[in-house]
Amino acid sequence: MTHKQPASLAAGTTTTTLTLDERVTGALVGAAVGDALGGPVEGWTPEQIAERHGGRVTGVVGPWYGDDWRTARPIAPYHKGDGHVTDDTLMTHALVRVYETVRGHLDAYAVADHLVPDLMSRPRWIPELEAEALPLQRIFLAEKWIVTRLHYGHADPREAGSGNIVNCGAAMYMAPVGLVNAAHPEAAYAEALDVAGAHQSSYGREAAGVLAAAVAAACAPDATPASVVEAALALAKDGTRSAIESVCEVASRYTDFESALVPLRTAVAPFDTVGPHYRDPSLGARRPSRLHAIEELPVALGMLLVGGGDYRHTVLGSVNYGRDCDSIATMSGALAGALHGEQAIPAAWVKTVGEASRLDLHAPARALAEVAREVFLRDTARRRAHEAAFAVLAGDGR
Repeated sequence: MTHKQPASLAAGTTTTTLTLDERVTGALVGAAVGDALGGPVEGWTPEQIAERHGGRVTGVVGPWYGDDWRTARPIAPYHKGDGHVTDDTLMTHALVRVYETVRGHLDAYAVADHLVPDLMSRPRWIPELEAEALPLQRIFLAEKWIVTRLHYGHADPREAGSGNIVNCGAAMYMAPVGLVNAAHPEAAYAEALDVAGAHQSSYGREAAGVLAAAVAAACAPDATPASVVEAALALAKDGTRSAIESVCEVASRYTDFESALVPLRTAVAPFDTVGPHYRDPSLGARRPSRLHAIEELPVALGMLLVGGGDYRHTVLGSVNYGRDCDSIATMSGALAGALHGEQAIPAAWVKTVGEASRLDLHAPARALAEVAREVFLRDTARRRAHEAAFAVLAGDGR
């Protein structure tokens, strides 16, 4: 079936030639910085953000409630702001550690065998808690579901995501899958769907696959924002595809995020089940559906188009969009970072986030790039063996 492509897909500038290491670093550092910038304004509207900060957020800002962050609701007890990453980055880095252990393609069983023990038994520094704690004590209930279903419920890992609320919880940390499958969106999509089956179902699982595919597409040597969206549309299904198409069609009309904030929300609203009040979702929110989509992925892709792939413009648009903007900026930050590398990310932001979060933002990238090379070599050997075997079967005399 042929689908109409958004007009924006004729636009976009070609990226510079970057190595695998540079793209992996750009994506993972870019995701973490976007996460940290979006965290302190998550859940609010663009209007509330502008009122609170005297205009649009242009960099790292402090907690919404200032020094009262420990007790002020609905944020307490998390220190969101001041360069602290959130659970998006904690989960992303945890998935990188799984790749470091397995050193191969992942599936839902790898989540059960490696990610779950990492979350529930290995204390780490949690920036928002300003303390060492188990990652399980910080992640959201939709992520705690993984531990509940796999460790305590002994569910089949491939089906454990069924019954969880359908949200962006799996998509928000799926960039590493796209990076291990760099420049191969189809492989990234398939692997991410398998991995995400342990966590999500329906359009939440679909979004994880499409985000991974988009990141893989962003790693291609000739990638542009337009080609990234094309790759996403080529693979996305049902409401997820329709939402991306709708948002990106609207995004093609804008080159500054200020004027795009309301139109992008209007474009994604028919597909979003949460409703207009982010902190008070409707009764039909986050239920499985073939007609709906998570909000975060289409908006992240839309902001990538609005920003022309420029990291600062793309991520600040995502941050000032509000609602689940830490996850939106995590996704768009990974995409823009993969397109242009760390050189496109303001160095001051990288330094602040790394120091404030007490994280080496570059170590996960070095580790994942090494794994990606190992995986590619084994994939190539398997492919050549298959080619040789098929040639014999097909009677090819070569």
